[in-house]
Amino acid sequence: MRPENSLTRRQALRGTLAAAAGLAAARVLAAGEPGPEESSHPAIDAHVHVWTPDVESYPLAEGFTKRDMQPPSFTPEQLLAEARPAGVHRIVLIQMNFYGFDNSFMLDSMRRFPGTFSGVAVVDEHAGELAETMSALKQQGVRGFRIHPGQQAVEPWLSTPGMKSMWRIGADQRLAMCGLVNPNALRPLDAMCQRYPDTPVVIDHFGRIGIDGKIRETDLDNLCRLARHPNTHVKVSAFYALGKKQAPYTDLGPMIRRLVDAFTPQRLMWATDCPYQVQQGHTYRDSVELIRSRLDFLSDDDREWILRKTAKRVFFN
Repeated sequence: MRPENSLTRRQALRGTLAAAAGLAAARVLAAGEPGPEESSHPAIDAHVHVWTPDVESYPLAEGFTKRDMQPPSFTPEQLLAEARPAGVHRIVLIQMNFYGFDNSFMLDSMRRFPGTFSGVAVVDEHAGELAETMSALKQQGVRGFRIHPGQQAVEPWLSTPGMKSMWRIGADQRLAMCGLVNPNALRPLDAMCQRYPDTPVVIDHFGRIGIDGKIRETDLDNLCRLARHPNTHVKVSAFYALGKKQAPYTDLGPMIRRLVDAFTPQRLMWATDCPYQVQQGHTYRDSVELIRSRLDFLSDDDREWILRKTAKRVFFN
């Protein structure tokens, strides 16, 4: 029986056609733009979602409607129109929950713009043949898998056979477990990192510390505790949603400095969490400029790691 996570023949064919049709579009969009090595300050955005209003070609998962898609459209072309003027030329796409376990739109976007995107997919950890599914996605450019407890209690969620399998496969195939978690999950994740020390781990959005406007020392202590695991990384991201939630976001500087001291810049990576970073008065450039120019405790080398090198090593290897 074909597992839920496998690509259908129709999906594979659609991906092939998308790659052929989109190559010219990618070249046109890139025309006149400096490449990653030509820009004086190239950057990689390590966390962005894309989707299309074309729900006929890319159906939404059960429980989602077009009303859930806000903004109604955020295609790769719309994303690159925001990113490239800010000196960002490569991006890690994160599978959007609108599509459930069907990663087709993300994969087709990666094929349409070769060399521009890496991917973090979502799979059903309760389905069979996880190793085969994850390996097949790796062959298509996926370098990580989003894990999220949803409404489940954290410790039982991390203890399921499927989750344990994902962490083992991640270690074997060098595929990152990318955790969208709240601060209450940081201690249980510490135990998982200790149990699976060879598994690459990436914590999204500071572990959501400060999402209620308060940056608590206990939460930050628990996040920094993960630094003792050498394969664990943190996304310095989603500035629009944390702390004061206002540009220029310098109130997040002390938290970033604490992470620099704990993890070193070699295990931190900047990201926007677009399209949400470019709504309600927030801008793409304000996000990247916090790291690029507004934190005086960062050296040029620190900025290079946080803005590009760490994400390149984890997601573009």
